[in-house]
Amino acid sequence: MALILHIDTAVDTASVCLAKDGKELSITTNEKQKDHAAWLHVAIKEIFAKNNLELKAVDALAVTGGPGSYTGLRIGMAAAKGICYALNKPLITLNTLLVMANAAKKEKADWLCPMIDARRMEVFTAIYSKALKTIKEPAAIELNEKSFDEELLSNSICFFGNGSSKFRSIKKNERAIFSTIIADASSMIALSEEKYKQQEFADLAYTEPLYLKEFYTPAK
Repeated sequence: MALILHIDTAVDTASVCLAKDGKELSITTNEKQKDHAAWLHVAIKEIFAKNNLELKAVDALAVTGGPGSYTGLRIGMAAAKGICYALNKPLITLNTLLVMANAAKKEKADWLCPMIDARRMEVFTAIYSKALKTIKEPAAIELNEKSFDEELLSNSICFFGNGSSKFRSIKKNERAIFSTIIADASSMIALSEEKYKQQEFADLAYTEPLYLKEFYTPAK
């Protein structure tokens, strides 16, 4: 059992959640993506003050390690690693898509398919069972009307996340279910608690965000 600080800055809305023994104590969110960097450290300070705790009381930090926004992932990872280094605490990294799937376990479908917008018709995605077993490994793919046809032959799939709306506009299949469920840092709690129990910690020196595809910017 542990006091774990959870940081999620991987997508549009950032959130910070403090949990003890696998139960949420407090959560705070920020919906302005451009403000994540300035907001994060203030939010961490405030959430500990709200619970009358000092940051050094934390047993571990958990962060969504990707895929997601390039800038967002760097902000979250840098903050988490910095605190871990300063306080000599372990770091837990969680796949963003798995965290999203954990938030959707109660959806009525055989499989869960979180989608993160990766611009144009691309998404970062994966498929998980309701028990969070990986059916299709995380990848960056370009969507079209035939995407996931094979998987939908014998299974209903719940598609959700900020990349799913563009798929909904082109996918017509009765086994394709679309949900507006949104994950946040509280969706990390059960996953991080299990990793803490198993002592599955990331290497502070070498851990980097999982981008899934290279960052591209047009030449000036």
